[in-house]
Amino acid sequence: MEITNSTFIKIRCPKCKNEQITFGKSATYVKCLVCGKPLTDPTGGKSRVKARVLEVLD
Repeated sequence: MEITNSTFIKIRCPKCKNEQITFGKSATYVKCLVCGKPLTDPTGGKSRVKARVLEVLD
């Protein structure tokens, strides 16, 4: 079994306070499911998070 460094993160939208779970190394832009505000930017590695990180999920 391989051990990876990739994680899921729970983030909160700064505009509408919606909470959602996203991949920590997402290759696409992640937008809020409620208001559409961009929450993360892809960087080629870990995503640049523009929202508050509530929890890192293993």
